Amino acid sequence: MLHTSPTCATVSYDPGKPTVRHLARHCSMDRTLRILSDAWSFLVLREVYLGARRFEQIQGVLRMPRSTLSERLSHLVETNVLRRVPYGESTSRFEYRLTERGMDLYLVMLAMLRYGDDWLAGDAPPPLVLTHTKCGHETHPETICSHCKQPIQIHDVTYRDGPGAGFSPVPDAPQRRRSRGAESFERGRPSSVSRTLGILADRWTFLVLRETFFGVRRFDQFQDNLGIAPNILTDRLNRLVEQGILTREKYQELPDRYEYRLTDAGRDLYLPLIQMLRWGDRWLSEAPPLLLHHKLCDHDFQPVIACYHCHEAIDPHDIRYRLTYPWMRQDKPPALLGGPGDPPIEEKQGN
Repeated sequence: MLHTSPTCATVSYDPGKPTVRHLARHCSMDRTLRILSDAWSFLVLREVYLGARRFEQIQGVLRMPRSTLSERLSHLVETNVLRRVPYGESTSRFEYRLTERGMDLYLVMLAMLRYGDDWLAGDAPPPLVLTHTKCGHETHPETICSHCKQPIQIHDVTYRDGPGAGFSPVPDAPQRRRSRGAESFERGRPSSVSRTLGILADRWTFLVLRETFFGVRRFDQFQDNLGIAPNILTDRLNRLVEQGILTREKYQELPDRYEYRLTDAGRDLYLPLIQMLRWGDRWLSEAPPLLLHHKLCDHDFQPVIACYHCHEAIDPHDIRYRLTYPWMRQDKPPALLGGPGDPPIEEKQGN
């Protein structure tokens, strides 16, 4: 298990006015989540991974307001996840293609997909079946150590501060109400990735969960580390308990006080989170704030997404998919129709 995180500092900016602001730890996972956490932005990106390239294709599936879609596409272009490519004779009509960092983000999605398939699908079959073309077998993505190639388990990992570690002032922002949950991420189609994001997408929920991986257990520790309002923290902890991610254990009476501990399902969320860390380190950080160490091989490592069958690292270009749910409205674009003959992902996602 990871060691307990250091307590976050506070700072006063004006000696004449004792205004104190919270300092947040530098966190590559948090930086990644800032791109993924908006429901609409994620849904747009999901459709691009499934083959949509044009505004009308995405809008036709998601039925989202056109102004909202335009804004989210612009955000994904500004963050260099997508790029605009003119098509046809008109210079005002664009397709949206994945950049290199957008393609690399697909590996984060595969870690989320594996978690959603394992923990959130219920009795239904996984919505997508993936095939790894390098070995020709159906695959379930697994997270392995970049050094010893063995599967990663949370209890086999420790961490230490990296060269990018530190704290920065938290920008002034309202503490918004939590998102409505996974149902708001499944517009138009079932999705294991969307169900996982239904847990992680609310930023406060994510930050609370991150602190549990640092060893934080008690209410006052969460509050001190995050600078979160008590009512918001209570709400997020209750939600994680209801979702089966945390358990609540009393350690004091009169007044009653509780510790919050990860369940098996909660511990498994560690794998998509460290994929967010890897992606954020690569694309959003000048230097990694955190270094992961694998106790089994005694080396620092990067979390690698590998094929469960052949154990080779997965390249997004080597994945095919088929949809397992039978319904697809006829008015949906042909590019989004699944079947055994689907082209490989490089044709569906071309740069």
